[in-house]
Amino acid sequence: MAPKRSNGAGAFPKAVEPPVPARPNPDALYAALDLGTNSCRMLIAQPKGSGFHVVDSFSKSVQLGAGLERTGRLSRSSMARTVQALRICQQKLKRNRVTHMRLVATEACRRAKNSREFIRQVRRETGLTLEIIQPEEEARLAVISCAPLVSTQTEQLLVVDIGGGSTELVWIDISSVPRRDRSAAIMRLHNGFRTTDSLFPAAKVVDWISVPLGVATLRDQFNDVEDDGARFALMSWFFEENLADFAPYKDVQARAGFQIVGTSGTVTTVAASHLGLKRYDRTKVDGLRMTSDQIDKVIRGYLDLGPMGRRQDPRIGEDRQALIMSGSAILQALLRCWPTDRLSVADRGLREGLLYAQMSAAGVLDDGPF
Repeated sequence: MAPKRSNGAGAFPKAVEPPVPARPNPDALYAALDLGTNSCRMLIAQPKGSGFHVVDSFSKSVQLGAGLERTGRLSRSSMARTVQALRICQQKLKRNRVTHMRLVATEACRRAKNSREFIRQVRRETGLTLEIIQPEEEARLAVISCAPLVSTQTEQLLVVDIGGGSTELVWIDISSVPRRDRSAAIMRLHNGFRTTDSLFPAAKVVDWISVPLGVATLRDQFNDVEDDGARFALMSWFFEENLADFAPYKDVQARAGFQIVGTSGTVTTVAASHLGLKRYDRTKVDGLRMTSDQIDKVIRGYLDLGPMGRRQDPRIGEDRQALIMSGSAILQALLRCWPTDRLSVADRGLREGLLYAQMSAAGVLDDGPF
């Protein structure tokens, strides 16, 4: 006797579709684009609590400043590469219907004789309006992006942003700020390095400097030196020479309560190499604290690999093999100069600072320190 079929056994099962994530409200989206000497990078994000959630992003090496040291101008090929990258950014902005944005260019456009012509070309071919910002604002935005990584035990802070065409250093005294308020006091510097607010404990910017040497420009200075080790040593010495006028560097600083926060592709690449990551993982890198011995060990490993070995190393690759050595030379010079044997790694920088500043001005951050 055939088994009895239950009622509805022959019916098709009702499809259960996974919920489609709600599309972000375009009015709640903010974009930040950083066009540097070497890279074009963009974030699109929406406010979330006292921070933000990234909705879309873009990053590409465009080498806008290639040849700038020699000619003082942006080359046609560099501008063409960059415009192609900016077209992709424009498509992402349009697709997400972003209306709140800030699109900035830094050292290469500050220095190039034909930067205004390039800005007009970008506007004509992509519809995007780039703004060339000054070194102080670039440094300020890098500082506020790194504020969440500042230890409550820190009294003297050095924030270092190693870019493609320049390196910004900002020395901040937060010894008079209550420990629980130190990160918030640093984030309030988005209003300016010289502003004070009597309503809140203030972080004091002792000094800041923008050295016109980044990973690309420093590399170009010593391109004619053939020996890998000699070139590295010369780059590190030359960068240190350019710090001579930085005020805190002239005086002996106490080791206790001193913290360096470094933000750049160099710093994050060195951190990934130290961790032995086969695939980059921001969650493991951002906020990592490395000792100077650990950093030196990674840099010695890069030197032992040589140019060919660095090209073949998946952590570095073809595009970054030369840049990682000029960046490492800067990093090593900095650790020689300051009274600490630790560096806090920040996978954050100008874009994050731009987003924080925009959202702060719009009043959309919950319980923010602004």
